[in-house]
Amino acid sequence: MPDAGRPARHNAAAAMPHSNHEPDVLENLRSELSNWRPWIDRAIVLGYAVLAGLAVVGFTLASDWAFGLFERIHRGHPWLVLLWTPACTAGIVWATRRWFPGAAGSGIPQVKATLHPALPPERRGRFVSLRLTLAKIGLGAAGFAAGLSIGREGPSVQVAAGVMQHARRWLSPGSTIDMRALLVAGGAAGIAAAFNAPLAGVVFAIEELTGRLEARASGVVITAIVLAGLMAVSVYGNLSYFGVIRVPPLGWSLAGPGLLVALAAGAAGGVFSRLMAASLTNAPQRLNALRARWPIRFAAAGGLLIAVMGLVSGGGTFGAGSEAVKHMLAGQEGLTPLYTLLKFIATWVTAWVGAPGGIFAPSLSIGAGIGDAVAGLADPHLAPALIAMGMAAFLAAVTQAPLTAFIIVMEMVDGHSMVLSLMASAMLASLVSRMIGRPLYEVLAAHMVAGAIAGPAPPSPPPPDDGMR
Repeated sequence: MPDAGRPARHNAAAAMPHSNHEPDVLENLRSELSNWRPWIDRAIVLGYAVLAGLAVVGFTLASDWAFGLFERIHRGHPWLVLLWTPACTAGIVWATRRWFPGAAGSGIPQVKATLHPALPPERRGRFVSLRLTLAKIGLGAAGFAAGLSIGREGPSVQVAAGVMQHARRWLSPGSTIDMRALLVAGGAAGIAAAFNAPLAGVVFAIEELTGRLEARASGVVITAIVLAGLMAVSVYGNLSYFGVIRVPPLGWSLAGPGLLVALAAGAAGGVFSRLMAASLTNAPQRLNALRARWPIRFAAAGGLLIAVMGLVSGGGTFGAGSEAVKHMLAGQEGLTPLYTLLKFIATWVTAWVGAPGGIFAPSLSIGAGIGDAVAGLADPHLAPALIAMGMAAFLAAVTQAPLTAFIIVMEMVDGHSMVLSLMASAMLASLVSRMIGRPLYEVLAAHMVAGAIAGPAPPSPPPPDDGMR
């Protein structure tokens, strides 16, 4: 009887796949070298990844120069901004609506909309293209020249994705690198190059753009992040965005104030996200009706309001707000609750009028203001830690992407000693925000997809607004 069982066991073992079979190195190498076309495809992707990084660097340099121009105007003739900012805002919105409607807003919803399975492939050009990349760079820099409360990090996602997707036309028909992989790689590279935060680029690709990272796309994503990041590092150096944060030894004394920061930032971020979603999806409101009827006049009025708030805050609400955060983290000066409120409103109004620009950097500034305010009430020695927690919490509440938020802040302030604190504040704030509204970028992307499907193909630019006649 024992002998009778041996053939059966042998046959069963023979039928099983050889899961432990070692790869043949020489055969695999011969297979790789025998076909030159995949190597050309890889070289094309590498070249476009470098171009994507250079595009983000160029956008950064243009934005810095443009905001420097605005600061010179503001310092030399403060009251001139009451004319300059409204006029520039009206011109930016007019040009955007007339020629580049897909460049309006942040840029992240556009990339998410392009990745949406319901969007017909022939309509991807509405939201991501090389033409829109160039428009986003020019119009985004113009927004900084106007003094609008915008950031360049979200637009960098659309800028880099527009460059990377262009590579598909040069790849071989049988290439395994598809359009989706190129778009995700471009978006991740944009975040990594803008923040000098490569880990945040990987997490952003998974958490915000795809939900998961396929094995065949992971190599393209990491390659794009590395090369785009190298372009940024070669220009700015391998420095943290906000420098190195110096925090006192963290103990239970941080628990109470940290909890207050997370809850306050979560509630404020949830309200901000809900306001943005209602404003940008044409919710039935009287002001949105006015915006639809006279968009250029509405933009000019919004620009005037932004200029007034900037003058009231001593110029603090103009631009991204990154310099104010750097000063706070260095202990040089704090932000008043009035500044935080005005920055909140200025960022909302800037997005509402339809100007191209992101909300990442302004959100970090608002969160920093919340953390600084709580530190003033609790213990000023905890200010650096609470400021960093406020940044992570508010950004997580606005985007409802807590992993991306805390990793961005951790890499921006070199705050590895605060990993658990930043993680906890981002997670709690995101939970609070979800009780108030849906994820902002998801809502905006769905709205864009619905409009693209319902609209004509190809899209025609809207007629000039009567406010510019």
